[in-house]
Amino acid sequence: LCQEKQQQRLKCRQGMHSPLWQPFSDSFSFFAKGFSGSYMKSMSTQIERRFEISSSVVGIIDGSFEIGNLMVMILVSYLGSKVHRPKVIAAGCLIMSFGTFLSVMPHFLMGRYNYERIQLTEENSSTSLSACSLVLPLHHPTLDAVEMTRELKNSGCEKAASSYLWIFVLMGNLLRGIGEAPIMPLGVSYVDDFSKEENSAFYIGTIRSCGMVGPTLGFLLGSFCANLWVDVGVVDLESLTINPKDTRWVGAWWLGLVICGAVSFLSSLPFWFLPYSLPKEGDERNLKKLSESSVTIQEDHCKIEPPSQPQLKFSEAVKDFLPTLKKLLGNPVFLVYLFLTILQYNSMVGLITFETKFMEQQFNVSVSRAIFLIGVILLPITILGMFLGGFIIKKFKLHITGMVKFGCATFIAAYLLNLLYFTCDCEVLQVAGLTVSYSGVKQSSFPKHNLIASCNSDCSCVLNQWDPVCGDNGITYMTACFAGCKSSIGTGKNMVFHNCSCVQIEGLESGNSSAVLGQCQRESCTKTFPYFLALLSTCALILALGGTPTYMIMFRSVSPDLKSFAVGIDALCGRILGGLPAPIYFGALIDQTCLKWGTKRCGGSGSCRVYDTKAFRNIYLGLIAGLRAGCCFLYITLFILIIKRFRPENNELIDLKSTEVSSRKGSTSISKNETFPCAKALAANEETCL
Repeated sequence: LCQEKQQQRLKCRQGMHSPLWQPFSDSFSFFAKGFSGSYMKSMSTQIERRFEISSSVVGIIDGSFEIGNLMVMILVSYLGSKVHRPKVIAAGCLIMSFGTFLSVMPHFLMGRYNYERIQLTEENSSTSLSACSLVLPLHHPTLDAVEMTRELKNSGCEKAASSYLWIFVLMGNLLRGIGEAPIMPLGVSYVDDFSKEENSAFYIGTIRSCGMVGPTLGFLLGSFCANLWVDVGVVDLESLTINPKDTRWVGAWWLGLVICGAVSFLSSLPFWFLPYSLPKEGDERNLKKLSESSVTIQEDHCKIEPPSQPQLKFSEAVKDFLPTLKKLLGNPVFLVYLFLTILQYNSMVGLITFETKFMEQQFNVSVSRAIFLIGVILLPITILGMFLGGFIIKKFKLHITGMVKFGCATFIAAYLLNLLYFTCDCEVLQVAGLTVSYSGVKQSSFPKHNLIASCNSDCSCVLNQWDPVCGDNGITYMTACFAGCKSSIGTGKNMVFHNCSCVQIEGLESGNSSAVLGQCQRESCTKTFPYFLALLSTCALILALGGTPTYMIMFRSVSPDLKSFAVGIDALCGRILGGLPAPIYFGALIDQTCLKWGTKRCGGSGSCRVYDTKAFRNIYLGLIAGLRAGCCFLYITLFILIIKRFRPENNELIDLKSTEVSSRKGSTSISKNETFPCAKALAANEETCL
């Protein structure tokens, strides 16, 4: 009976020692981090509107994830080869789960969301409601500060801690960054250590491709939640006067976070059962020895000794840190690759963070639809490109020179296509008093006093309100009051305003025009959107094709004992100099293009309602194009360095620097199957072949 139990444990252990088990676990963890990360990205606009904050503050919340990474990334990556990597990854996934649940807390601490809207007065003769009232409204701008404060208190408005509850989201994102830190460097290096060289790129490409399924489903979940009202199940949806296309709409951002937290928790479970190390793929002798030793050791007690784990002395690790870092940064190929990563991080993080906002403002599509299209079109194409990139390396057995040629060519081609984005022009939303005059004359901008015209001067309109209506003349008015509407019919989203004195149409007498809730649609913008989407998808495919070959350059340009450390330093520098500042300065510059800011219930500036779309486009696309121009220069530099360092000769790829070192030490042979060939280890501390 004891032997039967022992055999069962042995079979289980052999299954956990299979090199294929780790790629599966890694894929699940990559899926979980991508799932929650993409969902948070897709909800940035909803969070901005719910907490009434600017895009720059949203950038700070987004950057808190990178801060969390920075806190532990160096330590995790440096100690990667000296610790139990699967258990560290498992602990990281649990921290990710806790951080995600923490971000949900503000929803249950805040009250219901009350969006900005005007007050309508009831006419004496009927139940019709009028936006243009001759009676001074409650929150008229001429009220003095003391009276305004008294009225705000009477209306139940209190400036409580709810104004700063977005800090919970920031702290939750910070914890997600801490938990995500070990997944990339430890997981990828673990797979690369115990897989065949010719299979390593394929496994890593497959893991990253499977991991991209997470962002795909994350964006789809984001699209679904963005269409749900934030207080779903609590508020009567028939009473709402806005729809998902309105800039005041807030989706159920909190609902998806609950699901993301559960997925992160489940992703931690497989790693608790993985061993400290795995046998090299294809080395059947190691498996056989492992099997025999497991049966014989402590047979009487039915115990199986786990493989011994080297003891790590912290003092020795700290002492070796600076020499190891100096050795890594002394590699010119890796150094240029590091600068390339930083610029790519800046462009990609800025693009992903504000892409949905750009599509909403530029092409007149709802945020939920923009998120959906990214999830079902853009990300699957990116997954396909990453998978094909890894397959091309395996199929054509590309060496490091072939990888850099392929990566350089694809990136430059994608960059040239990126320049076509500027041709996707869209007109600025015509808002009376902001971008056009009340007579329809287009101008760049208008001061606030021009919001009042002769047609609405007797309506006592509040200057800082935003509850837009679209007139029959195709011009948007900030509120029905500014349109001079004297009556209305219908309720909720179906309300129509009549007798609007400011809506002037040729052939109709003044005051006989009407307006409907919501801002006017821009048909020319909607027509150009499919061309933009096709161009975006093509560029994404080309960039993804070269992504895996470029990523493998890092593995083939450093010694095996530095791989985990190199991945960590690469991710660290990318996050601290790219992922952290990019959303902040992208958001701050985008804020400069805002034409009309919303107003919080208790006073103060809220989130932006209307942007200057042309300025938005030039800043957003111009930043991305400038950063990628620098990437092109670094790609060319990297190509030159690798060609000089590695010399192809008789189907061999010789590292000139390593050849000189090995010749001094008496090494005479170079394997023809090595992608990064070097001398075999002459001592325990010497570099070995990948």
